[in-house]
Amino acid sequence: MSNSLLILPGDGIGPEVMTEVKRVIDWLGANKGVHFDVSEDLVGGAAYDAHGTPLHDDTMAKAQEVDAVLLGAVGGPKYDNLDFSVKPERGLLRLRKEMDLFANLRPAQCFDALAEASSLKHDVVAGLDIMIVRELTSGVYFGEPRGIHTEGNERVGINTQRYTTSEIQRVARSAFELAKKRGGKVCSMEKANVMESGILWREETQKIGDDEYPEVELTHMYADNGAMQLVRQPKQFDVIVTDNLFGDILSDIAAMLTGSLGMLPSASLGLPMANGRPKAMYEPVHGSAPDITGQGIANPIACILSFAMALRYSFDMGETADLVENAVNAALADGLRTPDLMTVEGGTKVGTTQMTDAILAKMSEA
Repeated sequence: MSNSLLILPGDGIGPEVMTEVKRVIDWLGANKGVHFDVSEDLVGGAAYDAHGTPLHDDTMAKAQEVDAVLLGAVGGPKYDNLDFSVKPERGLLRLRKEMDLFANLRPAQCFDALAEASSLKHDVVAGLDIMIVRELTSGVYFGEPRGIHTEGNERVGINTQRYTTSEIQRVARSAFELAKKRGGKVCSMEKANVMESGILWREETQKIGDDEYPEVELTHMYADNGAMQLVRQPKQFDVIVTDNLFGDILSDIAAMLTGSLGMLPSASLGLPMANGRPKAMYEPVHGSAPDITGQGIANPIACILSFAMALRYSFDMGETADLVENAVNAALADGLRTPDLMTVEGGTKVGTTQMTDAILAKMSEA
């Protein structure tokens, strides 16, 4: 079976960190005989500059055909005044929606070498390993009606939170399946105390747990309390499943527990294709970081770890994913730090390319 991969570097530091991922891909081909059929295209502001749209139809068609999409980042101040319909982020949302990537996996793992980089105390975050599963294709970001209207003398902004039984059940199953391979616990977060969509979310998640996954421990928590608990006692969680809006917020909170957004990968998965592999897109959690673009100091680790997630979830190459992840851990253990990680005392500051050099060296030693 061929391993097809569409690379969409995007904007800002996206092309810089994606260059480092391509070095990892090349290393695997040269040293492990692991080859990928790689194509590349534009998304976000780069696509708008070339085509007047943040995602060309041809690119969307390519994304539907490959085994996995790897995306860098989109956006930047250059595009702030564009009409909402053609902002760079709309390209990303179109990919998620049309590929039906309903389960967004965001691991928050604190590497031992970076425990001191967290804003929380060492003992609170050391050994942290949680997975947030965010519903990605429905909820308030896609619900109708939406828009800005005039009512009398007032302007009114409207967004609709909407979920169906099937939308909730399929993302809940994704969370339960992950928990079976991890710590056996799922915490579902919503606002059932004030939102009808939250009541439905809680009821349907409980039904899936009772009927299909009795061996997994299921608890429920209001999302605002969940945010507090993430910074109070994050290691109480194994897998968290939540809706689109709350997942966006909670995963960024979890991100900072690890010390830097530059460390965190993500996977967005859909239903299996004809070859049995899931529709999939992988991307770092961080944004395009226009303030450091072109300086050679961006942290490539989140993008490299996103590729490792592709190895694991799309290509069934768990051992190869372990090789990459262990090499990242070893490079950090040696004290190498991109500038975003220099809050840890005693680290050696390195740039984007030098960090990847170290990771590839560790892969060669393994």
